Amino acid sequence: MKALVLSSGGLDSTTALGLAVKKYGKDNVIALSISYGQKHEKEIQASIDVANHYGVEHLFLDLAKIFQYSNCSLLQQSTEEIPEESYAEQIQKTEGKTPVSTYVPFRNGLFLSSAASIALSKDCEVIYYGAHADDAAGFAYPDCSEVFNQAMNDAIWEGSGHQLRIEAPFVKMTKADVVKMGLELGVPYELTWSCYEGGETPCGKCATCIDRNAAFAENGMEDPAMKK
Repeated sequence: MKALVLSSGGLDSTTALGLAVKKYGKDNVIALSISYGQKHEKEIQASIDVANHYGVEHLFLDLAKIFQYSNCSLLQQSTEEIPEESYAEQIQKTEGKTPVSTYVPFRNGLFLSSAASIALSKDCEVIYYGAHADDAAGFAYPDCSEVFNQAMNDAIWEGSGHQLRIEAPFVKMTKADVVKMGLELGVPYELTWSCYEGGETPCGKCATCIDRNAAFAENGMEDPAMKK
């Protein structure tokens, strides 16, 4: 069986890649990185470095034009500042009724649909992506939820003529759980990049940095990426 992994170069997707390589072997795994018009290219470079580490085929897709109408704070054209506060603080402000400002409109839906076409063309039978429970909490990123995952899986399964399915192995796990699994798998977290800013080192202030640091702390260690 062959697997295609959505690989952003971040912590969660790299753990998913490590899991897929362990399960299927590197020769049966393809990493797919997608540009969505983000403010920096650090993620893409990290995804290339991770793919090289695992020795898997790496593909790249540019979908930036589809998001050109969005003012999401992660995008190049945005007039919004990236919040320097945790997701919990942002969710408190939205009262869990709307996504956070760093939610890119239906990004995972678009990514999975695009990945499905590529996966079928490359004879893959499964798509992995790194959605986890913390991202879905409080409606922060609704396209990371169990409900969304099941709906997309059903659509892709039916739309592919029962040839392709998706797996979100962390959808019921916290980020700390993901890190724990990744450490057991020997995932090269020092190569990954999650920060929403594109500096030389992670900013430590954006929500993804805060959550990532906390996840490593819960596992009794410092984030390797902060040592760069």
